[in-house]
Amino acid sequence: MSARQRHIAHFHLHAELTEARYGDVVELVSGITPHVQAVPPNALQVDLTSALRYFDMSAYDAVQTVKMRLKAHYGIDSSAGLAGNRMLAAMAADASAPGDTTCVPTGEAADWLYPRPVTALPGIGRATADTLHRYGLHTIGQLTDLPPATLQRLLGAGQARLLTERARGHDPRPIVPAEPAAHLAADLALSRDCLDPAQHHRAVLGLADRIGQRLRGEREFAGRLTLTVRYADRTSSTRTRTLPEPTDHSPALAATALGLLASLGLQRARVRAFVLRADDLRPAGSAYRQLSMDPADARARAVEAAADRARRRFGQEAVRPAALAD
Repeated sequence: MSARQRHIAHFHLHAELTEARYGDVVELVSGITPHVQAVPPNALQVDLTSALRYFDMSAYDAVQTVKMRLKAHYGIDSSAGLAGNRMLAAMAADASAPGDTTCVPTGEAADWLYPRPVTALPGIGRATADTLHRYGLHTIGQLTDLPPATLQRLLGAGQARLLTERARGHDPRPIVPAEPAAHLAADLALSRDCLDPAQHHRAVLGLADRIGQRLRGEREFAGRLTLTVRYADRTSSTRTRTLPEPTDHSPALAATALGLLASLGLQRARVRAFVLRADDLRPAGSAYRQLSMDPADARARAVEAAADRARRRFGQEAVRPAALAD
């Protein structure tokens, strides 16, 4: 007996979500199927397989129902991908224009993947992409046509095996119902594709400053940062790093965020948007920081506190870091 075909949907929510609102969205979609997995900072993956028979509708109609409910209840616009597994659904969602739905029928997955750029595959960052490009490998189809032994020599056995499976559209991971973890996120959608590394640096620095302000306003410390970069071809790269110690101090957050940016090796990548997420949150009163004998650290924190007071009194634009001044 063949396994029942799965119908997985990936939704990009075009909104900046608070933790409470994200939880509300998960609960709303759970009214259609209990198999809902949060993908912070603003996405959901949903297994619709068992819901289709119950509601007697097609997978595409179920996706449109979810999108309409999100719009009607919370005013959230969304784009979606629909496929037979989580990876293909996420890639289809990345390929969808705002408001659209891209479907990848199970029997057509290989044909759909074949012409797409290798950077669209999850797990291929800039460094791996550069290695593949040096050997003339630019599309997913070229990966599937390459002898496995050759790819192993280029990337190593483990990564080559994983990418070969993904290039053929295989992804056995199930949807794991889970509430979104507590987090704070800040994003910046650029008005046009940006090639300038200095502007990339400035954008991430600004996001780190916004995250720091929100953490201090909510009296929380963050233990981990995640930076997601979205490119002009609708692919994205994500890097996560644990902070040396939990903090709400903007310069410490900025140092880690800029380290994540540097690790991506963007150089002159055509960037469309940045998302910086802080998680592993804990109340400020329950977190400890290493005391410093450097008076500059104490002065920096005193200046930061004074800037926060000025913003509360005169508005968010009253005080800005010098590096972000126009």
